[in-house]
Amino acid sequence: MEGIVHRTVEVNGIKMHIAEKGKEGPVVLFLHGFPELWYSWRHQIAALGSLGYRAVAPDLRGYGDTDVPSSVNSYTIFHLVGDVVALIDSLGVDQVFLVAHDWGAIVGWYLCLFRPERVKAYVCLSVPYLPRNPKVKPVDGMRALSGDDYYICRFQELGKMEAEIAKDSSEQVIKSMLTGRTTGPLILPKERFLFHPSTKPLPSWLSQEDVAYYASKFEKTGFSGGLNFYRNLNLNWELTAAWTGAQIKVPLKFITGDFDLVYTSSGTKQYIESGGFKKDVPNLEEVVIQEGVAHFNNQEAAEDISNHIYDFIKKF
Repeated sequence: MEGIVHRTVEVNGIKMHIAEKGKEGPVVLFLHGFPELWYSWRHQIAALGSLGYRAVAPDLRGYGDTDVPSSVNSYTIFHLVGDVVALIDSLGVDQVFLVAHDWGAIVGWYLCLFRPERVKAYVCLSVPYLPRNPKVKPVDGMRALSGDDYYICRFQELGKMEAEIAKDSSEQVIKSMLTGRTTGPLILPKERFLFHPSTKPLPSWLSQEDVAYYASKFEKTGFSGGLNFYRNLNLNWELTAAWTGAQIKVPLKFITGDFDLVYTSSGTKQYIESGGFKKDVPNLEEVVIQEGVAHFNNQEAAEDISNHIYDFIKKF
């Protein structure tokens, strides 16, 4: 954590907390997922910040020390991408190298779709491009495919998931989510508690201090901000009709683990291997499948991810 500086910037009508290392050099912008923070990129910030880059990682809208708007409709993809564009402007640069994971990856795809001139190259973790299906709203499609207990369907009703999460401590929720190794669609049955206390020791890549840091921030903000990203999936579908069939033209490297629940769900592996991904993202240069690695690969395989990022962006 040495050399990482924290500050707050005003973007798109909110105050956003960012962590950064390196005052000069090309900007590498890191976007986190759910339920995470800038802290998820601590290893990559240290690595890239020591290699001549300016590494920057925000807490996204609704997370950590960034503002948490109360309205669900304040979390559309236009708000999220607007925040990132304003952040890039505040850094005083025209372009960034983008690195993103999970929900951050989804925001990253839309940034590349809406404002490709702001992204020099994109290293995407876990979530490939999800082209818009003009016939089916995303949550409706997920419900038809995986049922009402599919986690994204369970996240839709305002307040309900928050109440279930409140039955457990923030620490237990974080520990359970970050260390989960479920493959295939994530199902959350209503009949049981979601986050059972575990007697298993933490994996080597996640310390009790790490868990405590995450928990301290979610104790302050709650989980509604992050859940609201999911609650706008159908609205985002309506708002982005004009981009149906659009390709992503930014140079790309995609990295996932073979235990990742996204990679092992809903035809993702077939989409990648069949050439569908390359068709939608013609400048996809490389796909990396990490053996034995699950969803949070930027933390579980931190050094490997840092090396992959550097090997890709140093070419530009």
